[in-house]
Amino acid sequence: MNLHPWNEPLLERLRGRALPHALLVHGAQGIGKLALAERIAQLVLCEAQDEARKPCGTCDGCRWFLAGNHPDFRFIEPSALSIRAAALGQSLPIQAVLQPYREEQARQALEDQEKRKPSHEIRIEQIRDLGDFLGIGSHRGARRVALVHPAEDMNVSAANALLKGLEEPPPAAMFILVAHRPARLLPTVRSRCVSLPVPLPAPDAARRWLEAQGLRDAVRWLAYAGGAPLRALAFGTQAETIDRMLAAIARRAENAVDDRESVEALAEALQKFALDRAFVVAGAAPKYGTPGAKPGAGWARAWLDYARAMGQSRALARHPLNPKLFVAEMIAAMPVEGKRE
Repeated sequence: MNLHPWNEPLLERLRGRALPHALLVHGAQGIGKLALAERIAQLVLCEAQDEARKPCGTCDGCRWFLAGNHPDFRFIEPSALSIRAAALGQSLPIQAVLQPYREEQARQALEDQEKRKPSHEIRIEQIRDLGDFLGIGSHRGARRVALVHPAEDMNVSAANALLKGLEEPPPAAMFILVAHRPARLLPTVRSRCVSLPVPLPAPDAARRWLEAQGLRDAVRWLAYAGGAPLRALAFGTQAETIDRMLAAIARRAENAVDDRESVEALAEALQKFALDRAFVVAGAAPKYGTPGAKPGAGWARAWLDYARAMGQSRALARHPLNPKLFVAEMIAAMPVEGKRE
């Protein structure tokens, strides 16, 4: 399993150290935090005697982990995310080690969908099952590891259930929480974890990695992704779709997207479009490289307010009651320069 090279120094800092019972790995989405968390889990489960060699990749613990069936490892994420990730397979450099876990969670969610829909949240039942796993002895006589991703997607009941385990951790158990937006976690959950912030990689390193993956216009998509390489790669593979969406935004088309699954992507594109307009008005370069005419002076506040509103829409976009109406309302709310309320 290859770790994204810009995160290798973070792993080196942890090698040979006594790791805490709870680690919070956090940073922007799309910078390889989950791959780093996987590697930390493998580091903990590795059975090599030489600490400097961990994770060795050849011991029984590493082989089981890399095969996706280590008995002392559990992976928790929202069922809807597992279904989406399992469907992607290896079309993107997603975490190959987690594929068997994701496929099993996706299979169970699809079997249960007659009773309830796949969830975008981590449910309390998943955390309770995790407690049952952590409450038994280790199969290998070492630590058991639970990886929760993304941790901020736990609903309140699930977060409170996990908090009990963090406050009174079972013997030889370790929690690894991965969060894109750690501020959304309960403060009591954050306070019981050792924080491991993961920064954005240097732009040149990210660009070289993207070009090595065969991505065209790496600089453009890295800008659109806010400097996050994995998101840039995902955006670049959907270039035609995103270009059509941005063109529809520029002409204020109320039918900018025509399916429920694209509503969240549209809300994100509208937010980036608005922020770029505000940056240009303020005399700065557009951060995300979205197209469009230069906005008039004095409109920075209007575009910033709209960007803030689109941030709220992104949180609602997974569950629009009427996707077409939701899209039309977002487009209609765009500032119209020359028109004052």
